Amino acid sequence: MKANKSRRSFLKNISFATASALALSSCELKSLDKFFQKNFRTLSKKEIDQMIKELEEDYQTKYGKEFHVSAKPATDQTLFGYALDISRCIGCRRCVYACVEENNQSRDPQIHWIQVLQMEKEKGVDFAHSDVHYNPEKVPEEGHFYLPVQCQQCRNPQCTTVCPVKATWQEPDGIVVVDYNWCIGCRYCMAACPYGARHFNWAEPNVPADKINTETHYLGNRPRLKGVVEKCTFCIQRVREGRYPACVEVCPVGARKFGNLLDPESEIRYILENKRVLVLKQELNTQPKFYYFFGV
Repeated sequence: MKANKSRRSFLKNISFATASALALSSCELKSLDKFFQKNFRTLSKKEIDQMIKELEEDYQTKYGKEFHVSAKPATDQTLFGYALDISRCIGCRRCVYACVEENNQSRDPQIHWIQVLQMEKEKGVDFAHSDVHYNPEKVPEEGHFYLPVQCQQCRNPQCTTVCPVKATWQEPDGIVVVDYNWCIGCRYCMAACPYGARHFNWAEPNVPADKINTETHYLGNRPRLKGVVEKCTFCIQRVREGRYPACVEVCPVGARKFGNLLDPESEIRYILENKRVLVLKQELNTQPKFYYFFGV
């Protein structure tokens, strides 16, 4: 740790010496300082508070609105889990667009953290012949069922093990997060994820100022950068405040369930103990905390 700190300090000093020699502007110096920001998990409370203050100021300047960026940590004795009733989902995609609005995903180019797959009932769960671009006049379409896929929040996440800079990790409450300021955009995590749940910002994310959600979390829905990977975080900005994820609240048929897996009285525990439950690609041993079940 001492050697790494010395190396970082050395590089930082060299960079600032170069910046002084080139007479860079204050804005450029500020960007350079952010480049050398430490990983979120290594920051002190004082450093986090200062970083949050600067982010809120930057976002207010960019979007013309007052922002709140939370860094609220995980709550003790909490392990979040998700369940989705395949027998109820009607494929309306309301969850997709509620997620986009809540989590400040880019509208152009458009990024969706939730992909809803239409499948044929006769074939069952068949990814090879599923259709993510279905567009009938009405849903559900006869002879089909729907399988929404998003980050599975694995207990054994392969995405975190391949990151060369440790920009992604699993929090104590089970949520797999990304430090966007630390991500180098190598996309190793995308290759390692068997669910296609991670998304790369090839361009500067475009979120209209009148659509921006100003209630954010540092590890969740705050505005992202070009060249970083992003993903579902179970709406970390909501669930750590005791609320449901946006996709759960918007579902018109109640197909989505969410709760604390460590609470024996929670609805999600009841589902796991009393319903026919499956996880995607069980053979890979990623141990998802996102469960699919048949309620009826």
